[in-house]
Amino acid sequence: EKEDGVDLVILGKQSIDSDCGQTGPLLAGFLNAPQATFASRVERDDDGAYTVERETDTGTETIKLNPTNQPAVITCDLRLNVPRYPTMPNIMKAKKKPVQIISLEDMVKELGLNLDDVLTPKNEVVEVYEPPSRKEGEMVASVEELLGNGSKC
Repeated sequence: EKEDGVDLVILGKQSIDSDCGQTGPLLAGFLNAPQATFASRVERDDDGAYTVERETDTGTETIKLNPTNQPAVITCDLRLNVPRYPTMPNIMKAKKKPVQIISLEDMVKELGLNLDDVLTPKNEVVEVYEPPSRKEGEMVASVEELLGNGSKC
């Protein structure tokens, strides 16, 4: 259910989900909401859509999240934020603002889920190991020597 006209939910790209990056996509799935992950830039268009530039293994990708009746869910890459430091008057004002606390039980109930199912881990770490050591590189004295070994630049 939409809470007080919320149009956007922003999360970190990884969380206490075993560093798997599944919190944002899972929330979007529960809400049946549009999502973008690893956002490095976000802009809101005049029509209410969000244009998101996201990091991928091969560079960047730009996608558009069209407006729906559910809030857009975006997980952030570290390049998205440029920190702003609050002034002392604003810190004092913030201390006086009410903070709404929503219990886990209330959220689970609202989503129609079972608390025991929510608290049961959904993944299991089977093994943690160091990657195999890499083969030691070979030093060359010049580019010509490197190219003479059959390598392509």
